[in-house]
Amino acid sequence: MYRTIADLPPGISTRYPYRSQFVSVNGWRMHYIDEGPADAPPVLLLHGNPTWGFLWRDVIRPLLTAGHRVVVPDQIGFGLSEKPRAHGVHTLDNHTANLVALLDVLDLQNVTFVCHDWGGPTGLGALLTRPDRAAAVAVMSTWAWISPASSFHRSVLPWRLMHAPLVGPYLLGTHAAMPGRGMYLSVVDRRRFAAQSMAGYTGVLRDPDDRILTWTWPRSIPLDRSTDITTDRFAWLEAGVRALRLPATVIWGREDDVFAPDVFAANWHDVWPHAEGTHLVTGRHFLQEDSGTEIGRLLADFTGRAIPGGAR
Repeated sequence: MYRTIADLPPGISTRYPYRSQFVSVNGWRMHYIDEGPADAPPVLLLHGNPTWGFLWRDVIRPLLTAGHRVVVPDQIGFGLSEKPRAHGVHTLDNHTANLVALLDVLDLQNVTFVCHDWGGPTGLGALLTRPDRAAAVAVMSTWAWISPASSFHRSVLPWRLMHAPLVGPYLLGTHAAMPGRGMYLSVVDRRRFAAQSMAGYTGVLRDPDDRILTWTWPRSIPLDRSTDITTDRFAWLEAGVRALRLPATVIWGREDDVFAPDVFAANWHDVWPHAEGTHLVTGRHFLQEDSGTEIGRLLADFTGRAIPGGAR
């Protein structure tokens, strides 16, 4: 089991050349990096399923070059953070509470929240819980509402089948389908991803018991109101984000077939009519793998304008 970035194979650690730090959040050991000037307002990069901070490696460099402070946590259950094996730990509310604890323990102020995938519902939930800590927000390939729902997530094949009670643990747990082939199919340059990056995701989830979150977290996606376990939470989340008046920007992969830009990016502009964008870049769902540097430049420009004195 890898404990720090320095423990990772050279092909991964040299591409994520930062110092591992740890903080206790609600009794769990969370891994994060914190780079750049300590007195600059932080840009908080939040990942989802089944990734970790490594996803943001190419985004980080332009932000640091522009003088920003960058904080990148690994959500509990992923990356180099602790990986609880009790299913009850992995609720949307608990993961949101972990990010709230991170904000409080590090005393982060004037934060730009950058939310991708499950980093959206968890990060935006944390923002709404600690609105006094937020300065701006960016969203990409994520959501914060019950409807519209993704046609990808509503489809029987492959999504609902993969998360059925027996099939999900078999494919996603035993055979690591999500950090492996699932991510491979959700990037544009698949050959490069397979050769250079896939090991960075599969390597930190080598034990099948450590992959619980890859097949349990998606069960919190609201799709059927009669059986959903998060309908009330998403109703609260949507009402809260609609009331936000923070500077906002929308960045999306033009080839995204999980959260189609013409539906989901467009809906963010309904939620936030004042938001910048949509900035379309080359990318499917894991757009950082194809356009990380471009995304970093977009974020550096946005944050530099949105927050006076946001870079040093």
